[in-house]
Amino acid sequence: MSATQLVWLRNDLRLDDNPALYQAQQQGKIHVVFCATPKQWQRHHESAARLGLKAAALNDLAKRLAELGIPFTLLECPLFKDVPEALARFCRQHTISDIWFNQETPLDERRRDQLVCQQLAAANIHCHALPYDLLVASPILNQQQKPFQIFTPYYRRWLQLLQQTSADPYPIVEKQGPALLHHPISCIWAGQFREDIWPAGEKQVLNKLHAFCEKQLKAYPTQRDIPAAPATSILSPYLANGQIGPRRLLAYLQYHCLQQGLHWQDNDWLRELAWRDFYRQLMLHFPRLSMGKAFKPVTEQIPWCDDEAGFQAWCEGRTGFPIVDAAMRQLLQTGWMHNRLRMIAASFLSKLLLIDWRRGEQFFMQHLVDGEFAANNGGWQWSASTGCDAAPYFRVFNPTTQSEKFDPDGTFIRRFVPELSAVDKKQIHNPAADLRHSLAYPLPVVDYKSARQQAIAVFADLKP
Repeated sequence: MSATQLVWLRNDLRLDDNPALYQAQQQGKIHVVFCATPKQWQRHHESAARLGLKAAALNDLAKRLAELGIPFTLLECPLFKDVPEALARFCRQHTISDIWFNQETPLDERRRDQLVCQQLAAANIHCHALPYDLLVASPILNQQQKPFQIFTPYYRRWLQLLQQTSADPYPIVEKQGPALLHHPISCIWAGQFREDIWPAGEKQVLNKLHAFCEKQLKAYPTQRDIPAAPATSILSPYLANGQIGPRRLLAYLQYHCLQQGLHWQDNDWLRELAWRDFYRQLMLHFPRLSMGKAFKPVTEQIPWCDDEAGFQAWCEGRTGFPIVDAAMRQLLQTGWMHNRLRMIAASFLSKLLLIDWRRGEQFFMQHLVDGEFAANNGGWQWSASTGCDAAPYFRVFNPTTQSEKFDPDGTFIRRFVPELSAVDKKQIHNPAADLRHSLAYPLPVVDYKSARQQAIAVFADLKP
């Protein structure tokens, strides 16, 4: 009889399209573990909402594993440094011969995995560290064999490799024996999240993916930048926790494009999946991104402003710029923010208020239900012009014109800034001072024109 194979789940909380689960089961009976590291998550600023969704996903996962006769164990380890001993002890207790896991890209996670492999190898336990959970997991390099630092050429090469490689989803794990008794998992570290928006069950997640591809895929290119429109997939929280696999996303995209007469290779939604891979690959090539450093070292010279009142106004959605305030209130109320609004809000903080982008990055992580480190860091550094493939430093979003362009009728603003609900669409993007006063809506915390000029001057003065 073969020894038990241990599958160590992390941000891959799914039974479908899970390489570690599938490959381990090909070798024998499996036991699944998850290591909860609440103090480490706190250090990484993971939001209460994301932890709540994670806990709900774990409960769904454990219940479904029990139905398949596959045992599941939740291990409690305060910090990543505690994980190697916890796993080694578990392996000794359960006669484990092999451990399987899908690799992760941030530096702390890679260091944790290295320590785990060292400790288990010393105990003669074989570690199977599978490729990163990306559509194209192998390093994507330019002709000089260096990592791409601009997205567009990366995307062209990524698309070539994607079409040359088999990216079929891994089959779901099979029933292993009689159903096991399942007890709900107690996760005292879990916070509240909007379960009405993000149901945690894996089957429900796949249903949301199917509904998006069936109903919204064709309109996605023209509607995705409009925050009031239900045009995006809002699957990002599930991707952050690994509740859905990238190959499953691709398979659904390809199937529905075929059904609708679309070309999957030039699909705008596929491009978003490429951005996900791009930011995660950057974590591998440039460890400083995991250390709170700017991708462009020269931008570390920027004399960021210590404007606490401005920062608090931004955090609370009372900057006096309606689209920014609506965006921030959406984040506070739902744990999520539309991608176009993330760019507007990030540009506002880092360029117009000239507040260190790292403060905004941390605030987002503390509130986003989809707070995935690589994507959040990449987006903030793009907006602040400090990062890889960054917006040119002289690009400073004008919140009012962005609002007029992407929320022309003010529908989104009215939804999240109710004090402006009766304002007509001509005035809602920048109400007059007397109207603001009568509605108890604040004056702008900054003058756009002069703030833009100051930001451009600061970046222009940087010394190479």
